Amino acid sequence: MKNATQIYGVRAVIEAIHAQKPIDKVFIQRGLKGDLSKELEGLIRKNGINVSYVPFEKLNRLTKDNHQGVVANISPISFQELEELVEAAMEQKEKPLFLLLDQLSDVRNFGAIIRTAECTGVDGIIIQKKGAAPVTADTIKTSAGAAFLVPMAKVDHIKDAIFYLQASGVTVIAASEKTEQLLYDVSLKDACAIVMGSEDKGISPSVLKVVDHTAKLPLLGEIGSLNVSVACAVFLYEAVRQRGSQ
Repeated sequence: MKNATQIYGVRAVIEAIHAQKPIDKVFIQRGLKGDLSKELEGLIRKNGINVSYVPFEKLNRLTKDNHQGVVANISPISFQELEELVEAAMEQKEKPLFLLLDQLSDVRNFGAIIRTAECTGVDGIIIQKKGAAPVTADTIKTSAGAAFLVPMAKVDHIKDAIFYLQASGVTVIAASEKTEQLLYDVSLKDACAIVMGSEDKGISPSVLKVVDHTAKLPLLGEIGSLNVSVACAVFLYEAVRQRGSQ
């Protein structure tokens, strides 16, 4: 092993999946053949693990060791089941605050968001299994260790999490520039979840269709959008402001 968050080799990754290690992403050499690689790909599909098929040179940049065409990133934190995370938060607080990240891909943005989430009392962060930024050493560093403090869950689809939260009495608000409603006109005082989108595409249209409210920030300059971690911080601190000392 190169470090605590990386394993390499076809058989080693297969065994890690069988052992239910929290694998964030598997990198497989394009065109890799053999019975073991077929077995690995079957396990990846069965377990819904994020995978990328990359050139041999990419794998060489990930590790200097003999990777046999496969490298996997292991999350340094443990993820909870969605139901477990939500139920625990609802038991501890009358009006919990959740954060959903739809296809956020930059690990440093992810780390900065986790840090702000911890500082603003977020009770749980929910991300999608595929396409989401992994929890890497850079994520941990950027979060200033907050990644070990905020409960997190992974789901197959963000919409599934939204439906579950709504059924649990949680109002879901999406940050979107495609609305006329400002953040300051939306109530964040009750149990609620804030949805933030990816750096380049924002929140997917299918997710926007099922949220309870959409809200935007006023942009008074020439630039048409904020960095997602900055926008997320504004949303979360507006929740803090509205809730006061509750």
